[in-house]
Amino acid sequence: MESTLIAVDTAKLVFEVAEAGGTGRVSRRLRLNREQFSQYLAQRTPASFVLEACGGAHHWARRMQACGHTVRLLPVPYVCAYRRRNKTDRADCLAMLEAAKNPEILPVPVKTTEQQAIQGLHRCRSAC
Repeated sequence: MESTLIAVDTAKLVFEVAEAGGTGRVSRRLRLNREQFSQYLAQRTPASFVLEACGGAHHWARRMQACGHTVRLLPVPYVCAYRRRNKTDRADCLAMLEAAKNPEILPVPVKTTEQQAIQGLHRCRSAC
């Protein structure tokens, strides 16, 4: 069965991946390091990915798009509402899959490196 939606919880060292089929049930779970995750993206047929929007997620979203995948970045507060238990990587992936089903949650646009640099500059200036 081909997966239709893949949720990825990014971290510094380990990436939690949950693949869901057309019924919405999780069909496969993976725990990959950075190198394995890069290989996974390159070898995977084009698919839809969903991530929580953060600085690192924009980097991985750009890499996913370069490999031909479609990416949705969801705002963190909306994903948190779908988490059922303690905050773990696995629970975050399941929450992302649930939140992705809600059409009222608008995705965050993927930022370029230049846009992220300007945003960081604005945040530094506003902190003074």
